Amino acid sequence: MAEETPESSGTSLLHNSAATASKPRHFLKDVVFHGKFQFLNSLTPEENTQCQHGLYFQDGERRVDYILTYHIKKPSSSRSNRQSSRFTDNAFTRSLRRGTARLGRPPPPQPRGDPEVASQDHSMDYHEDDKRYRREEFEGNLRDMGLELEKDEDTKTPGVGFVKIHAPWHVLCREAEFMKLKMPTKKVYEVKQCSGVGAKINTLVNKATEPLHPNVEENRAQNVKHLSYAFSREKQHLFDLSDRDSFFDSKTRASIVFEVLKRTKCTKAKYSMGITSLLGRGVYTAAYPLHDGDVDGENVEPNDRKLLYEEWASYSVFYKYQPIGLVRKYFGEKIGLYFAWLGLYTQMLIPASLVGVIVFLYGCATVDNNIPSMEICHPRNNITMCPLCDRACNYWKLKEACGTARASHLFDNPATVFFSIFMALWAAMFMEHWKRRQMRLNYEWDLTGFEEEEEELKDHPRAEYELCVMQKSLKKEHKTQKTEKEKLTCRDRLPAYMTNIVMMLLMIGVTFAIVFGVILYRISITAALHMSNNPTTRSNVRLMVKTTAAIINLVVILILDEVYGAVARWLTVLEVPKTDKSFEERLIFKTFILKFVNAFTPIIYIAFFRGRLVGRPGSYLYVFESYRMEECAHGGCLMELCIQLSITMLGKQLIQNNLFEIGIPKLKKLIRYIKSKRRSFQEEEREKKLQRYETDHFLEPFAGLTPEYMEMIIQFGFVTLFVASFPLAPLFALLNNIIEIRLDAKKFVAELRRPVAARAKDIGIWYNLLRGVAKVAVIINAFVISFTSDFIPRLVYQYMYSPDGSMHGFVNHTMSYFNVSDFQDGKEPMDPHHLGYQVEMCRYKDYREPPWSNTPYVVSKEFWAVLAARLAFVIVFQNVVMLMSDIVDWLIPDIPKDISLQIHKEKILMVELFMKEEQGKMQFIDSMTPCDGKRRNNHAPIARSRSIPHTHSHTHANNF
Repeated sequence: MAEETPESSGTSLLHNSAATASKPRHFLKDVVFHGKFQFLNSLTPEENTQCQHGLYFQDGERRVDYILTYHIKKPSSSRSNRQSSRFTDNAFTRSLRRGTARLGRPPPPQPRGDPEVASQDHSMDYHEDDKRYRREEFEGNLRDMGLELEKDEDTKTPGVGFVKIHAPWHVLCREAEFMKLKMPTKKVYEVKQCSGVGAKINTLVNKATEPLHPNVEENRAQNVKHLSYAFSREKQHLFDLSDRDSFFDSKTRASIVFEVLKRTKCTKAKYSMGITSLLGRGVYTAAYPLHDGDVDGENVEPNDRKLLYEEWASYSVFYKYQPIGLVRKYFGEKIGLYFAWLGLYTQMLIPASLVGVIVFLYGCATVDNNIPSMEICHPRNNITMCPLCDRACNYWKLKEACGTARASHLFDNPATVFFSIFMALWAAMFMEHWKRRQMRLNYEWDLTGFEEEEEELKDHPRAEYELCVMQKSLKKEHKTQKTEKEKLTCRDRLPAYMTNIVMMLLMIGVTFAIVFGVILYRISITAALHMSNNPTTRSNVRLMVKTTAAIINLVVILILDEVYGAVARWLTVLEVPKTDKSFEERLIFKTFILKFVNAFTPIIYIAFFRGRLVGRPGSYLYVFESYRMEECAHGGCLMELCIQLSITMLGKQLIQNNLFEIGIPKLKKLIRYIKSKRRSFQEEEREKKLQRYETDHFLEPFAGLTPEYMEMIIQFGFVTLFVASFPLAPLFALLNNIIEIRLDAKKFVAELRRPVAARAKDIGIWYNLLRGVAKVAVIINAFVISFTSDFIPRLVYQYMYSPDGSMHGFVNHTMSYFNVSDFQDGKEPMDPHHLGYQVEMCRYKDYREPPWSNTPYVVSKEFWAVLAARLAFVIVFQNVVMLMSDIVDWLIPDIPKDISLQIHKEKILMVELFMKEEQGKMQFIDSMTPCDGKRRNNHAPIARSRSIPHTHSHTHANNF
């Protein structure tokens, strides 16, 4: 018999808990403790250096696949003796104590203390013991599932204990088969390359873009590809298992352990709890896989994380393509798809930005030739306009609006109509291009067979849902006897749905109330500034009010974004969705609705409502009987819409990116670092290198991709919804995304704990939200062009009312007359004179009859003509653009032709592989059959039964 080494004895003490299950619990604790102590002391310094980075167990061979952390209560001075006695209180000392009691000897004196402090310590001890008991049970169940565990409480991180988890080979194989993971087989085939003109074009493009490719092998086009198949323990001979340590990479190993953690329950408590509930109740404080290594330093060994940091997360490579293959290899398909989508979206913004800049430059080049702005700015223009507010405001000249009129032309010109149509088609092209890119990634990442039924295997019921089921079943047992189905379901959550609806409406109402408050701010500040004695202040009233109101809106939007995110999560928790996928989709939908309304309500008000609920001089509409509704400048509301849109878009991108995504995580990391590591440590302890699992503990936990997607979806709304008023929006989005990609990459690689790799075939509900925003954008841009800009009134005037077919006289045509004697009492200006003469008539922008007509101040026939033209344009624009989008969708196939051919080729090769395997089995059976005729006759039925599938399979293979 081989001699037992200290390592083997220590390992057996740590992991073979089933052999001593009948022993008392205190005996097991002592055995494990002393066994671990002997095992650690038996290691030589050379063996300790193998696991100094924390990536392996103490034996230096078993890799750490997952980490669980828990809180270790720091012993205080008043409790140190009691806690130390608890560790040494074994069966022998307790029996000795009982024996002395039987002999009549008094027990040893117990330390006395404050009863109140003792009761508090007892309560805290009870909670700590309860958590420890749950941990012991949960870890025992993990060992029963085949996982190997190793604890480390003697770390440089005070108050934190670590449980290192390793998945042995048989567990990896079992779970990979259960999860239907597709692994590469030994079969290798050549990927068909395009030929002819297409091949030459691709060669030229690859040579031209060679400097843009990162120095990563996974990003290069491969001519050969391994045939992949769902892993099966019965068909292990199909896979290349020559190196078992690298067959399942670290990403796959971590995802397998995570699946085991989700299925394992702590059942001896009051309620069955999984890892999520244990984390929520503080039994464990964190759960995460480890990064492969460090990213910076002099002696950092090459690893995938370091390569990602250098070729992806560095700002010096902002001009290069992303190494999407390596991102998927390290983080999984779900995160890889996000960055692939973000990269394609950023690339598609390049042509949109170029066209937007051209449209803006066209407006700049034609501003001096714009006849309406020339008429407004003409020095001989002597049109007296009606006051902009009651009492405090005086009459003013139309030429004072020259600057606003010229600026409005930059964004309100015929080119904006073309740009709106272009952006609608651009959105359709982007969606189609992404579908093709997604299918190509599915083929390259072996996700073509990843169907919905396979995905449902990992959609286990959430721990909160199971807890809800148990609570309801217990309540119903105490009340009345009902059917088994009613006892074990948690579908009667009508109050939660009603609460969600009420709260969603309440939050939307809060957004409307804030927009209304900003409206009151603009009205009151405008009146106050007009009463100023400073002429500079009075001349810049509109600009100051617009800018400050837009900044206030931005600050409120940023604050409410955080509030609405928390509210959406709270509402989703109330619903108790059954699966994690259902929880995520409901949370995303609620968050999107609230944040979309929050971001776009002020913009929608300016675009479609401001200036249309004003009334007319002598009969204005008032709020609270004192605040007159605000109206647009003479150049229209499009300029104000542009200001609001630009400040909101740029402010959200700059503040959220720089403050929320960079500053706050770094601040949290610093606080966590100071609290956990720097307290009560000497200087020499600070200089010691932390283990990998300790270093990762100080990183920010991964919070999911929802914030990243949400930010980009809202930006997509800014780019497409109101692009007619802000053609530079794609350019600012492009500049932001170039930084955003590297910012997110650095955050994922260096500042976040490594997320658990998740399989995904597409981007899920986000694609439906994108399509919805693209469809709504067509309608909104049609209304912006029709009702917010002056494009339609100019066309109507030029082709219906202009005497010479030009735009001369358009400004005078759009203004009506008002007799100042018709002002309401107390609403007229305090100074009835303007520039030294008495004002009798003033002008205002509207289509109304003059005061000398038979129906004074009634809307004129020009108003109805313009309204009809506006509605007709909306209908024509919407249908034409959507028809063109459908044509684009029809012309571009969802699956590239070469990918469809390769997928078909893979199916044929897979059938051939299995037919060859079956043929090999039949040949083996035939070779094992004896040559004796008598024995052959005895086995004739078996031979005949085997020969039928053999012949059929051979024929089937030849057909392929």
